[in-house]
Amino acid sequence: MDKALQTMIDNMPEKTGKKLEEWLKILKKENFEKHSIAVKFLKTEYGVTHGFANTIVALSKEVDSPEDLLLDQYNGKELLKPIYEKLLSIVENFGDDIEITPKKGSVSLIRKKQFALIKPATKTRIDLGLKLKGVEVQGCLESSGPFGTMCTHRVQLQDVSDVDSEVIDWLSKAYENSV
Repeated sequence: MDKALQTMIDNMPEKTGKKLEEWLKILKKENFEKHSIAVKFLKTEYGVTHGFANTIVALSKEVDSPEDLLLDQYNGKELLKPIYEKLLSIVENFGDDIEITPKKGSVSLIRKKQFALIKPATKTRIDLGLKLKGVEVQGCLESSGPFGTMCTHRVQLQDVSDVDSEVIDWLSKAYENSV
């Protein structure tokens, strides 16, 4: 962390009336979609200056732990969590060279490159994105749909039983091709 930022964080209680951790809890509770809306909220509701408000909001984006990101993804979609857990248990058997990276709306599965993406797309469906270059759409494999260029294909999963041998085979092929 650079000196100027650390100084700003150190001065925050005196200048804004709260420590950074307190501001982060407030923002987490409010759960703003856009940076600018969160900044405006801090300025209007708490009288925080623009510089401090902007810094607080920027730092709030950096502090989500992987666990928090997953909790947020499956909030209201708890019925999908067993599908996610089954996919992870399968992937973890492929090898110890996989990096599981939760993001705001999905979880990337990375070897040397991303080979799969797990996204709770709706309250009743997980979209499993796969990178399978040169493979035609077939069986449970659809075109990438909302994944665009991040993945070449998508599999829609609505139940744990949907994670069958065909899905496992495609997931394994995506893993094998990611070297």
